[in-house]
Amino acid sequence: MKSNRWVLSPLLVAGLSFVAGPSSAQQPDVPSPQPVISQKQAQPATPSDRVRLTLQQALELARKNEPQYQSAVTQAGLAREDRVQARDALLPSATFNTASIYTEPNKTGAVRYIANNTPHEYISQGNVHESLDFASVAGYRRTAALAAMARAQAEIARRGLVVTVVQNYFAVASAELKLVVAQRTADEGEKFLKLTENLEKGGEVAHSDVIKAELQAQDRRRQLKEAQLTLLNARLDLAVLIFPDFNENYEIAEDLHADVPLPPQGEFETQAAHDNPDIRAALANAQAAGHDVLAAKAGYLPSVSLDYFYGIDAPRYAVNGVGPNNEQIPNLGTSTIAALSLPLWNWGATQSRVRQAELKRDQAKRELSFAQRKLLAEMRSLYSEADTAANELAGLRRSSELASESLRLVTLRYQNGESTVLEVVDAQTTYALANSTYQDGAVRYRVALANLQTLTGVLTAP
Repeated sequence: MKSNRWVLSPLLVAGLSFVAGPSSAQQPDVPSPQPVISQKQAQPATPSDRVRLTLQQALELARKNEPQYQSAVTQAGLAREDRVQARDALLPSATFNTASIYTEPNKTGAVRYIANNTPHEYISQGNVHESLDFASVAGYRRTAALAAMARAQAEIARRGLVVTVVQNYFAVASAELKLVVAQRTADEGEKFLKLTENLEKGGEVAHSDVIKAELQAQDRRRQLKEAQLTLLNARLDLAVLIFPDFNENYEIAEDLHADVPLPPQGEFETQAAHDNPDIRAALANAQAAGHDVLAAKAGYLPSVSLDYFYGIDAPRYAVNGVGPNNEQIPNLGTSTIAALSLPLWNWGATQSRVRQAELKRDQAKRELSFAQRKLLAEMRSLYSEADTAANELAGLRRSSELASESLRLVTLRYQNGESTVLEVVDAQTTYALANSTYQDGAVRYRVALANLQTLTGVLTAP
């Protein structure tokens, strides 16, 4: 078989021109696919008006337009206003009332209703009211704790949004790189098919090699279509997440394979333990539950209310009235009411509310303890995940380079009759899989860094 191949060497050289381009007289040169593709290589030519989107810009747009995060911000704003209203309820209030009361008189001219003073009674007076009870004070402290919890939950939502945006952002970058690899492997499949066809015409290989190469080429075409669909879906997912209107006219500015160092573990643990929003939210919830208990117990205590009135309450709507001897008498005057309300009996409703509040308080304490334990576990787990992803990334890059070199060598050996078509097909498959795994590993590392931000609040960036 080798002797025939040397006889048909002109035909072989013609067939190799489809795959390897210019070649030397002794050994054809097959170009090696590039395992590491830069973001610029992956991005096609784009219109001048296309938005070049950095990761920080994507995060800022997501904070403005992502509804779940904005819902958490809105809840924090509502809780803040609840606190303001509860504080204002503890302060004196002032109102002004004007009224005219007409009561039907009897034949003697006196009013028929003993609650009224005269058939025509005019009221125009200001009222300063103050109510003092322990339940209101405890209620104010509760709303203050709930406002703090809402702020912490908004911060949790903000940090969680970072993970979502990073994952979607670099999914687009990964899909672009995978599309380039899919295009290259599809081209390699077409070139290999033409090579086997030319070798078959010269009697160098069997027809089964052509069939296998054609099956491989068809499979690469399907993978190319799938890669195009994956990129389209990734771009749409990111566009829906960050833009207020539907906008696909953007491109990714960050390089997926940029060198982003992992922070030292000691620095990470210090940042994670400092002012963690999950702990703050659980602590504020426990404090609010404790104030609920105080508010419920305040039902056993008396309450005091004070009212001060200044104005007129007279049969004439005037500053001065007329006395029995037609003399002027002042209608303006003051009145003060102090009331003490002492609870006596309500069939155990207060006691039931106290038990109910104590159950909520105990549950809130358990949730706080759980949040503290969970933080310690997440500190170790998330950092180990990022460290593992970083260590594996170097190996994945090396595997991609080795797969590229293996494909080149196996193709050369096949051209020289030293390997089979199955080995070439396996090398092509390994090359495509190694590159895809390398891109997935880079996305995993970026997402792992973003997950660290949920504990530290600091996004590691290049």
